[in-house]
Amino acid sequence: MEFSIFTIVLLCLAFFIAGFIDSIAGGGGLITLPSLLFAGVPPQFALGTNKLASTFGTGTAVFNFVRSKKVNWKVVGFGIAFSLIGSFIGSKTVLVLSQEIVGKVIIFMLPLGVIATLIPRKGIVSGVELTKKDFYFTIPMICLIIGFYDGFFGPGTGSFLTLAFFFFTKMKLIDATANAKVFNLMSNVGSLTAFIIGGKVFFLLALPIALANMAGNFLGSRLAIKRGEGVIKFFLIFAFIMLLGSLIWKYYF
Repeated sequence: MEFSIFTIVLLCLAFFIAGFIDSIAGGGGLITLPSLLFAGVPPQFALGTNKLASTFGTGTAVFNFVRSKKVNWKVVGFGIAFSLIGSFIGSKTVLVLSQEIVGKVIIFMLPLGVIATLIPRKGIVSGVELTKKDFYFTIPMICLIIGFYDGFFGPGTGSFLTLAFFFFTKMKLIDATANAKVFNLMSNVGSLTAFIIGGKVFFLLALPIALANMAGNFLGSRLAIKRGEGVIKFFLIFAFIMLLGSLIWKYYF
């Protein structure tokens, strides 16, 4: 499948904006995945190509968290394998389905990503000592279940992980966010592996949009916008509604 220079430039712009938004307010996948579908990329290829780009973008955010020493490596050690396994199984599952069904499933599931992105997280305080149950059961189950979701679909995974760690293990919000980014990266890797094996990644398209997504993530995290999150989320939802409407028309009419 070939893409015009104009299409690639527009996709790079979409992935840059999505990376910028994702690093501040989350939900970048609500723009990247619909953009690929709108550009005519088949659903399974859209998932695989988006996964490669988001892996690089998430890796940029993880680097910042690791550098600031916000990652709990003991937590990571107990959940990393489950994130990889869950996402791999999720991606293998979606590869079994037909392109048309996948397209309709994506449209049906996109609102879940919106819900995860819009749930307020600021102003909530928690933070207690993690128990053996958290390490041996809760964390692995969170990683396995949400890892499967990430492999099968994707958008909103970071928000779901953050909220799950916060509510079910009582981690501090900043710790939950940092650890969620690491697991999100691992689930991206597991999912991407399945899509590469299945031959569902357009590498020539994925590389430029991945660089654009990384640049957006880097600049967004460096600017550290605090009061602009509400405005950014408004823009995110506005763009999402426009893209979702176009996709519904494409796949259902």
